[in-house]
Amino acid sequence: MKAELVAVFGDDNMVCDAARVSMDKRADQYLPEQNERLIKYLVKNDHWSPLSHPKAQFRLSLPIFVARQWEKHRVGVVRGYDIFDQNEISRRYVDSAPDFFEPDTWRARPEESIKQGSGEALDVRVQYKCQQTYKNAIHACEKAYEALLAWDVAPEQARMVLPQSMMTQWVETGSLSYWARLCNLRLDSHAQKEIGVLSQQVSEQMAKVFPVSWRALVC
Repeated sequence: MKAELVAVFGDDNMVCDAARVSMDKRADQYLPEQNERLIKYLVKNDHWSPLSHPKAQFRLSLPIFVARQWEKHRVGVVRGYDIFDQNEISRRYVDSAPDFFEPDTWRARPEESIKQGSGEALDVRVQYKCQQTYKNAIHACEKAYEALLAWDVAPEQARMVLPQSMMTQWVETGSLSYWARLCNLRLDSHAQKEIGVLSQQVSEQMAKVFPVSWRALVC
């Protein structure tokens, strides 16, 4: 899995200028201490509009089972305009050999009555059985996909046999506040490990381009 920062629009100064315009003010010079105080105030008091002006675009590579979970944080978020946009690779058009995600470790069910998440790593002998079973299943799906294409089945139908562990890619552009909301949700200890790994990559790169805002936004 990989999160590659493609483009950035704006910086911490843009956040501050967007906030100051309501008072008909603009900074003659940008002082880190003043910026930090202002941005902390905005976050603390839920003034989100200034934090939505800067944008960042990522190219994400992730398995489908993580991709579908990634999208769940968008409940209540407007797609398009200044919040986020996404364009994903489509196997209606692409019929190249797919890549598949392979977990490093197979984890046990969570203990007691918890219905989501996972527990500790399984025993070494069980790990081996899981890995072999997984590889056999992936191989069978891949062969079925190749056979359907060889019989001139349309790619948009042939893709139906591909599993959730198939890798996909998309380009996603979102506001500073959008990425912060995503990372706060997906870096939580209750989130699935795999989605946390990808979110951490996003967070580390956002912290470099929006250092003051990111410290205030991401817990």
